[in-house]
Amino acid sequence: MTLGPPSSAVYLNLSYRIPSVTIHPTALFSILDHHLRRTDAQQRVIGTLLGTRGEGDGAVTVRSAFAVLHSETSEQVAVDMDYHRAMFELSQRVNPKEIIVGWYSTGSNLNTYSALIQNFYSQETAPYPAIHIALNTGTQVGEDAGVKAYVSSPVGVFPKPENAVFVPIPVTLRANDAERSGLHLLENAPTSPVGELAQLESTLNDVLEMLDRVLEYAQEAAAGNPADAALGRYLMDALGGGVEELGKGGFASSLQDTLMMSYLANLVRAQAEVSARLALMTAL
Repeated sequence: MTLGPPSSAVYLNLSYRIPSVTIHPTALFSILDHHLRRTDAQQRVIGTLLGTRGEGDGAVTVRSAFAVLHSETSEQVAVDMDYHRAMFELSQRVNPKEIIVGWYSTGSNLNTYSALIQNFYSQETAPYPAIHIALNTGTQVGEDAGVKAYVSSPVGVFPKPENAVFVPIPVTLRANDAERSGLHLLENAPTSPVGELAQLESTLNDVLEMLDRVLEYAQEAAAGNPADAALGRYLMDALGGGVEELGKGGFASSLQDTLMMSYLANLVRAQAEVSARLALMTAL
C-alpha cells in the first residue's frame, strides 16, 4: 500500500467507531459462489454488502451480498458503478430495509486498489464509514481460510483516496433458524451422491423426530406439568389447522407452491449468471 513520503505529521481519522460486524451465512455463500464463478484471469472478486446498522452502538449486520463486475491490472482498477447501483435498486424492491454497509473481496491482499475501492464505497455509505469483509478461501499455499472485517481511515498530511490504513474490527457469524437448517443439511451431507428420495426420507425423519418432541411436550403439559403458555399458543397457531388442511388437499397445494418457487429461484439464478458472464465478456 502506498502511503506517500514520510512525514512527522500524520492524519488519522477514526471519529466514528464500528464496534463489531455480524455476518450471516447467506452473505458468505454468495461471496463463495462469486469466487467459484470467477475467470482464470481474476485474482480476486469484489461485491457489495447489504445489511443494517444498530441505532444505539452502530454495530453492522451483513445479511446479503451481490457481485460487482471489476477488473484489475498492474496499472489501474475499474469498477462497474452503474451495475452496482442497478443491482442495489433491484435489491431495494425486495428488501427495502437493507442498505449498503460496505464491500467484500476474496483473498487477504490489501493494497492501493483496495483503498480506492474503499473510498468509493465510503461515498455510498456516507455519513457512516464503509466496512470491508476479506474472505480468504484458503486455496493459496500458506494461507488459512477465514473471514476478517476492516474499516479504513485516510492517512497522511494531505490525505488522498489511495492512502488509507485498514483497521481490523471483530467479526462474528450468526445464523437465523432458516439458515441454521440449511447449515445442518450441509454439515450432515453424505460424501457420496444421494438421490432425491433418500434426501426426502432423511428430511421427513427429522420432521418426525421434531413432531415426537412436540407431542411429548404437549402430553406433559396436559398431565399438569409446568409449561409455557406462549409456546403453547405458538404451537397451536403453527400446527392447529394442519389436519383440516391435509383433508382438503392443502398439503398438495403447498407442495406445488414450494416446487414452483424452487423452479423460479433456479431460473432466476441461471439468468443472473448468464447476464453476468455476458457483461463480463462485453467488458473484456
